[in-house]
Amino acid sequence: MFSEEGRGEEKNKREREEEIFEAMRRRLVDNLEAYLQLEEHVREALLRVPRHKFVPEYEKKAAYIDRPLDIGHGQTISAPHMVAIMCELLELSEGHKVLEVGTGSGYNAAVMGELVGETGHVYTVERLDALANFARENLRNIGYKNITVVLDDGSMGYS
Repeated sequence: MFSEEGRGEEKNKREREEEIFEAMRRRLVDNLEAYLQLEEHVREALLRVPRHKFVPEYEKKAAYIDRPLDIGHGQTISAPHMVAIMCELLELSEGHKVLEVGTGSGYNAAVMGELVGETGHVYTVERLDALANFARENLRNIGYKNITVVLDDGSMGYS
């Protein structure tokens, strides 16, 4: 059984860890800004989405390195610069509806969800059951309500 002191120490440890991840995320986005000249709304979306919550435990320490990371099942989470470039090219804004094919861990959907806002919606299709469930859990844990993960083969779109 945990003592109150033990629970407090664990909470402090988690808070410190989140502060470290926040600083790493900020540094990553600043670096992306330096060479991509991000639009402000894309920059803010990247800052709001905690990439470390979209990777398996064994990849968390590498979450804010600008490269793809393994998410299991032979799949990867896209490098942050690629997510930023895709979002800039899509010119997403409040109220848009988006179809993403290939959900992976849900990270790109989360960034797009930030960009389309509460009045927009992201529909994301994943063919692998384990990844669709991983993405749903990640998105639910963070609190996204404007993203729907669909288990299906999206190679022909979604209707």
